[in-house]
Amino acid sequence: QVRLAESGGGLVQAGGSLRLSCAASGSIFSTQSMGWYRQAPGKQRELVADITSGDSTNYADSVKGRFTISRDNAKNTVYLQMNSLKPEDTAVYYCKVVKMSLTTSFTYWGQGTQVTVSS
Repeated sequence: QVRLAESGGGLVQAGGSLRLSCAASGSIFSTQSMGWYRQAPGKQRELVADITSGDSTNYADSVKGRFTISRDNAKNTVYLQMNSLKPEDTAVYYCKVVKMSLTTSFTYWGQGTQVTVSS
């Protein structure tokens, strides 16, 4: 069973920065991709950014130029550096990891970490 340990959320003023971390452990399978999603109250969960095993990245338009996703393969950890935060970035942020066996993919979600941006 894969365990995802998220950290780094909190309260910050608009214009500030936070760095989220998500460490994955407990799987023998290779990692296909790692990413961050967020869900604000009353809204659907949405992709923020993800990164593949080949280091290809994908960002939501709303965070391009402000957020940077990166990964440390040796630590099985994905990071989300969030700069120039806005009140509309307030949400619960979830880590997502996709693992691959020879024939099957497995998707795992973290428990979520709250990010609150005050105006």
